[in-house]
Amino acid sequence: MKAEFLNISQAQLKRWARLDDAKFRHTEGIFLAEGVKVVEELLSSDWPIEAILVLPEKIKYWENLVGKADSNIHIYQLAGPELKKLSQDKESEGIMAVVQIKPAPTLSSSLYTSPGNALILHDINNPGNIGALLRSAHWFGFKNIILSAKSADYINPKTVRASMGSLFHLTIVSDVDLITALPQIKKTHRLVGSDVRKGLPPHPLPRRAALLLGSESHGLPEQLLDITDECWCIPGNAQADSLSLPQAAAIMMYEMSK
Repeated sequence: MKAEFLNISQAQLKRWARLDDAKFRHTEGIFLAEGVKVVEELLSSDWPIEAILVLPEKIKYWENLVGKADSNIHIYQLAGPELKKLSQDKESEGIMAVVQIKPAPTLSSSLYTSPGNALILHDINNPGNIGALLRSAHWFGFKNIILSAKSADYINPKTVRASMGSLFHLTIVSDVDLITALPQIKKTHRLVGSDVRKGLPPHPLPRRAALLLGSESHGLPEQLLDITDECWCIPGNAQADSLSLPQAAAIMMYEMSK
C-alpha cells in the first residue's frame, strides 16, 4: 500500500498531547504507542488504531511498517516540533500510533477463556516496571495479567514503550480488588506468592499457576501472602540487597513455565 499522508490539525495535536494524563486517556478511550517495534506489534494484533503519526525524515525506520497498515487507517505526517510534543523518547524513531482502548474483560472471563499462567501485580506504581513485566510475561507465555487498583496504568506511555508492544498480545484486567479476586483465581490456578527473604526456591509446577508480585519497595502484605498456596524466594548472595522486580519476576516466570 502506498501511504497518503494527511496534515495534522492543531486541535488534533492538542488532543493527543494531553494523552500523558491518565484520566484524559480513559475519558477519550485512546492512548499513544511509540516506536518501530511497538507499532509493529500493534499492527500484528487485534487492537483498533485511530491513526498513525510519522516524521517524514525518519522514513528509513517506518516505511515498511506503514505499508502493512490497513488502508482505512489515517496516516499523518508531523514536523519535528509537533512530534516532540507527543514523544517520550529523547531521539524518536519517527513513528507512533493513536490506539483505541479495547473493552476490558471481566476477571472470570479472562481466566476461563485465556489458557496458560497468569501474572498478578499488587500496587506496582512504576510504569516502566509494569512495561518490563508485560514484556517478560509475553516471552514466557503468560496470557493473563491482573493489576490491582493502585498499580500504574497499563496504557501509560512509559508502560507501553517498556513493554515493546507485548501488551497488545496479552489479556489485561486492571483495577482488581485482590483480596476478593485471589480466592477466585485459586479455583483455576495454583497461586504462588513471592518474598525477598523467605520461601521455597522457584520450581516447575504441575498445573496452571498464577504468580503474585508486589512492589520493589514494599513487597506483598501478609494479608495477601496468607491466601497463596505457596511462597517463593530466589536464593542469592546474601551480600546483595535484592534483585530488581523485573529481574526477579523473569526468573520466577521462567521456572514456572518449565
